[in-house]
Amino acid sequence: MKLTILGCHSATPRTSAHPTAQVLEMKGHLFLIDCGEGTQVQLRRYKVKFSRIKHIFISHLHGDHFFGLVGLVSTFRLLGREADLHIYGPKGIKEAIVLQLKLGKSWTDYNLIFHELESKSAHVIFEDESLTVSTIPLDHRIYTNGFLFREKPGERKLNLDAAVKAKIDTSYFSKLKQGFDVENRKGEMIDNKLVTLNPDPPKSYAFCSDTSYYPEMAAQIQDVTVLYHESTFLESHQHLAEATKHSTAREAALIANKASAGTLILGHYSGRYKDLEEFRKEAMEVFDRVELAEDGKVYEW
Repeated sequence: MKLTILGCHSATPRTSAHPTAQVLEMKGHLFLIDCGEGTQVQLRRYKVKFSRIKHIFISHLHGDHFFGLVGLVSTFRLLGREADLHIYGPKGIKEAIVLQLKLGKSWTDYNLIFHELESKSAHVIFEDESLTVSTIPLDHRIYTNGFLFREKPGERKLNLDAAVKAKIDTSYFSKLKQGFDVENRKGEMIDNKLVTLNPDPPKSYAFCSDTSYYPEMAAQIQDVTVLYHESTFLESHQHLAEATKHSTAREAALIANKASAGTLILGHYSGRYKDLEEFRKEAMEVFDRVELAEDGKVYEW
């Protein structure tokens, strides 16, 4: 699981502070999460292959989270894209993008498939044999979702020495990895657990976009490997967080603590702060595994 932060700041873009966008590489997929202004430039800067992006997830329709989308869609067309592009986002996102394409007579030559969201309860919006993606309902000024990316359990690992010693034919090795008991060359049934090892624990990533403090989400993301949670303000400006339905670094840490998260990544910082280490310091008073998102920073787990 690999996460590249393309932008992690709130409100207006600056030369050194880009609005929200990130790329998650997981089980062969390259997911784009949010698409603030300038995202396609950041994708180029950090050498992310446009052609690998087939699914884009938009948390809500505030500009700093999706104003880069129509530009990216248009660039895909100019580059001769043929693969389908799936866009998941709040109801209205199709109208917002299609109108701009229509007025500019810039219809795509590839299939642009919108999955508009309006449910206020968590549900799976993408699934294949290796992972699921679910919405995380949040509490912001407009309809907003986070997204939970969760690997499915993998195959068991073959204990080769034990399998050979148990006289199991190699033709049964794939069945062992799938968890089945098998017969050995003597016709004896061999317990799967005696010749295999547990698979690696499935990894998960929760992206929690703009939201006020919302402890209800903790149950859904329990034991998440990595939690990205907005932290627009410090506690000294908690009144602003409440008024704008954003969170403080301390509140993000409280969510991480309630969810027993492995690691907390803070982001979506207000431009009023000069020293971002203050966010880490505040969060670590509650939760001790805290990272600060930075434009261009790459995490791997």
